[in-house]
Amino acid sequence: MKIKAIALSFTVKEVSLSSHFLQEHFGFLERWSTVGFAYLFNESIDFPIIFMQKGTEVLPQAIRHQEASGMITAFTVDDIEAELERLSNEDVNISAPLQDDPWGERLFQVTDPNGIVYQLVQWVEPSDEQYEGNNPGQW
Repeated sequence: MKIKAIALSFTVKEVSLSSHFLQEHFGFLERWSTVGFAYLFNESIDFPIIFMQKGTEVLPQAIRHQEASGMITAFTVDDIEAELERLSNEDVNISAPLQDDPWGERLFQVTDPNGIVYQLVQWVEPSDEQYEGNNPGQW
């Protein structure tokens, strides 16, 4: 099998809220949209994000009325402090404060109006000896 592309698709209560959130705060653009559906992309990465309205008939019956939860979408950035300041100034819900993890990850999380969690990450040199030589920022 040769995978040609990958995308994330979230089932949400109100598609327009999540779509506008990514457009306003993260520079995504809507490529396609209609009632209950939005396909977004960001010109700097080749990884579309799709939102589908909860209850939409095209969703499998088993998950048709579920909303996305328990997932975190991570965006790697160059200047985590600048992004935190920018998003705070834009009154974005900072749902997890800036933290440093010993394996070389600096991060904070924001949550959109539908409860979708986005984690902003900046990779740094690990501080804990057990992680030295295994820099996840090189993945």
